[in-house]
Amino acid sequence: MAAAGLAGLFAVYKPAGVAWGRVRDAVETRLLRELNAAPGRAPRQRVRFLPTPAPGGGGAVELVATRVPVLADHPLVRGPRFKKLKIGAGHRLDVKASGVFVLGVGHGNKLLTDLYNCHLTKVGAVALFRLSDHITREKLERILAVIQGTNQKALLMYSNIDMKTQEAYELAVKGLIRPMGKSPPIITAVRCLQFALPEFQLEIHCLHETQQYLRKMVHEIGLELKSSAVCTQVRRIRDGVFTVDDALPRTQWNLQSIQEAIQNCQLKVETELEKTLGHGESSPLHQLGGTQLSMLCRSVPEQSHSTARQGWDGQQKERG
Repeated sequence: MAAAGLAGLFAVYKPAGVAWGRVRDAVETRLLRELNAAPGRAPRQRVRFLPTPAPGGGGAVELVATRVPVLADHPLVRGPRFKKLKIGAGHRLDVKASGVFVLGVGHGNKLLTDLYNCHLTKVGAVALFRLSDHITREKLERILAVIQGTNQKALLMYSNIDMKTQEAYELAVKGLIRPMGKSPPIITAVRCLQFALPEFQLEIHCLHETQQYLRKMVHEIGLELKSSAVCTQVRRIRDGVFTVDDALPRTQWNLQSIQEAIQNCQLKVETELEKTLGHGESSPLHQLGGTQLSMLCRSVPEQSHSTARQGWDGQQKERG
């Protein structure tokens, strides 16, 4: 049957300028069209006694048992077999953002709900933006170190784990310390991937983020560097076990490709679950969280911002 194997999680590539709801609706429409076009089971048969001319002739008729198809199973009477598919959306992207967008179909919707309730989403981002020529890579990396150090303290605070226990040590070694409930956006790692004036490229890993928060962060980095940075594009490059390579482009939003993507995802998730259970984690969805984003930004004329300087100095004092 065509619908066999159509239950689980898969990822598509959401283009910029399109709302996430339209992407989900486009996938659902394509799946419904192909499911209804696939050959279905043969119509049911029932026995009816139909009048038939008698062998002797003379205008006599007799009733003969005959198998005829049930008209209720005819496509023109029944209509399309599939009228709606329940497709759930994972961590959403706003209209301006693009990248990996995870969807769930069938029992995959329950996985999406459990994943959201776990509050274990880990996010990575890549930012590309423009700044003035006087900025050096050393200055940028100092700012990034302050950001990461300040957020590491918040990560430990919201994890609700006693740092003096053996459990905390084992989780820290494996990199599994995460907030156990709702928390503000927390950056777990940030590094400079490319530095070619006037452009920078950053990779940011964070928890419970929004695309608007990342754009604001780029703006604040520009203020701290005595310049200005404007984000022009956000691109998610990883969401949990899903990467850009796993995300289906628009040309592959079809039944066969989605079924194959679901099967490939199941193998990857099983591997992550085995590793997680080996570390004593209670939730099998622990390793499903995580996204990565990328951002393109543009600079504006250099300015001096004492307010931003005071804000970062306050964070450094708090860290100390």
